[in-house]
Amino acid sequence: MALYIGVMSGTSLDGLDIALIEQNPAIRLIATHYIPMPDTLRAELLSLCASGPDEIARSAIAQQHWVGLAAQGINQLLQQQKLRPQDIRAIGSHGQTVRHEPQRGFTVQIGNPALLTELTGITVVSDFRSRDVAAGGQGAPLVPAFHEALFDQQTGNRAVLNVGGFSNLSLIEASKPVTGFDCGPGNVLLDAWIQAQRSENFDHNGQWAASGQVDQPLLNTLLSDPFFATQGPKSTGREVFNLQWLQQHLAAHEAIAAENVQATLLELTALTIVESLQSAQRDTQELLVCGGGAHNATLMSRLAALLPQTRVSSTAQYGVDPDWVEAMAFAWLAHCCLEGIAANRPSVTGARGLRVLGAIYPA
Repeated sequence: MALYIGVMSGTSLDGLDIALIEQNPAIRLIATHYIPMPDTLRAELLSLCASGPDEIARSAIAQQHWVGLAAQGINQLLQQQKLRPQDIRAIGSHGQTVRHEPQRGFTVQIGNPALLTELTGITVVSDFRSRDVAAGGQGAPLVPAFHEALFDQQTGNRAVLNVGGFSNLSLIEASKPVTGFDCGPGNVLLDAWIQAQRSENFDHNGQWAASGQVDQPLLNTLLSDPFFATQGPKSTGREVFNLQWLQQHLAAHEAIAAENVQATLLELTALTIVESLQSAQRDTQELLVCGGGAHNATLMSRLAALLPQTRVSSTAQYGVDPDWVEAMAFAWLAHCCLEGIAANRPSVTGARGLRVLGAIYPA
């Protein structure tokens, strides 16, 4: 039996998810902890996603604050579970993505793993994406191999959908390698629009989107982005889809009610997920949803309506809380790194072959 901790800070930047798992050899979630992202740190991390003055120093300082937050959460989790640092084999720390441009040969996650090791006294495994990118891959999504380990029943066609800031699919079929790719925006545009219009961090249950009507001309314009016409392997990020991208498209239309824009953005998320799924996997029997989007009742209803022949539910259906799947995945990726197990999937990322992912910072 080995215990691992996973730390995940996603593109939504709402906070840090920390999961404690047991690998024995099956994966079991033991405990979780959540640390909200301070507004000042969130604003700085968002600003680092685009070019700006003094980026190197600002990035170095921001990641010190991020690591302090992560260490605080990890130490609190250990205290709650009455565990010592030496009881944990490793921390898998994703860090915070500030740039993801695999077409230019790089991806950047800040998170100062050396400092995290110092503050926790636990071996840290980090920088999971770079090796896949170096091997010609997208470096994302990395979770399909973990989804396969958790949810492969060796029967029928199943898909796992993660809806965080961006949405990605893992396609699981019996006797076939898992495949997967990013579909496009998940919550990133929905969150950005409601923040800009109503100073709220997210659209609770999709209620604001449900109050509006889809604007078909705007939807058609948004769907014309070249990303949606490409096939996997593919990944994307804030470099492509952001508030400025939306505002540029809005400028080509007459004034649209704010709630109708939100309804259109939710439809964009739902349609791009469904079209991606249907083009890549025929006869999907079950779609399991994790990430924050699993709590958006309006989005879940829309997915079910667009996929009448598919059972749509959250991963909770199989005893896995949808909020913790990604943090669990990075704990598992740390295990794979220490055991020398290849954890990328060329069928997902397009890399030249299987690779062991991660850099190790021993305690």
